[in-house]
Amino acid sequence: MENTIVKVENLSHRYAAQWAVRDINFEISGQGVVGLLGTNGAGKSTTMNIICGVLKQTKGEVYIAGVNLKDNPVAAKRNIGFMPQKLPLHYDFTVEEYLTYCADLRMVEKTQVKKSVAEALERCGVAHFRDRLLRNLSGGYQQRVGIAQAIVHNPKFVVLDEPTNGLDPNQIVEVRNLIKHISTDRAVLLSTHILTEVQATCREIKMIEEGQMVFSGSLEMFNNYIEPNTLVVTLDAPPLTEVLMTLEGVKSVEQLTPYRFRLGYDGEKKTAQRVAAESVKNEWGLMELVVEKSSLDAVFARLSKKNNH
Repeated sequence: MENTIVKVENLSHRYAAQWAVRDINFEISGQGVVGLLGTNGAGKSTTMNIICGVLKQTKGEVYIAGVNLKDNPVAAKRNIGFMPQKLPLHYDFTVEEYLTYCADLRMVEKTQVKKSVAEALERCGVAHFRDRLLRNLSGGYQQRVGIAQAIVHNPKFVVLDEPTNGLDPNQIVEVRNLIKHISTDRAVLLSTHILTEVQATCREIKMIEEGQMVFSGSLEMFNNYIEPNTLVVTLDAPPLTEVLMTLEGVKSVEQLTPYRFRLGYDGEKKTAQRVAAESVKNEWGLMELVVEKSSLDAVFARLSKKNNH
């Protein structure tokens, strides 16, 4: 059986009268990326801040590599790396100076600091910028340094809060690949509200909504909830919407333009094939057919509803 790296038991936290999270329980074992998914204000940041020892919980326990975070914070934090959403960078330091400073903060043995910094620089692809001031790096490379400071002490568990926020599409791909790379020998908890982010990098999903865990399972299990539920079709010679409504499996029709229609359907895979076949048969001039997935809000709603029954 894989070693449990993180164990969260009955975690609850209250700000004044408002509960931010209630009775959250989960475990993380082995290597790989686990996604912490939730809409803004769902309780993700509160959960992460507690797990990283930044915030003291109202109730419940957190164990990191078997060590109770509340009872032995220093011992537990040796195994935690954290990159908050707002990077804790000192912009007048060079990359190497900053990582050396972080290694000292993380109590890396003096004799090991140089080696630990060199490994983090190499691993995160910033070794060639070691002498550059942090303020002179692009957003993508600052993000890499943010990840480097989270792994400089070689922790068993790394928490990344919205790590691709504000990056351009190329930088996002690079940072995703870096996250996968650093997760080959440790557990990584990736917090995001972006569905594609989770699908691109995670093996497992934990979902929080309104302060409660509404889903915990594999990516495959999660993807079963994100079923296709609409088709968008473009027809050169479209029939009346009433005719489209008569197609088998079609539940609703919304006319977007004179030639484009959104068809709500029951998720049956053959519905798209039927629409295409009918279009050919009746010479509607099918120009485009796109399957749309459920929105993240719809998935949250379904999971929340399911958990409330």
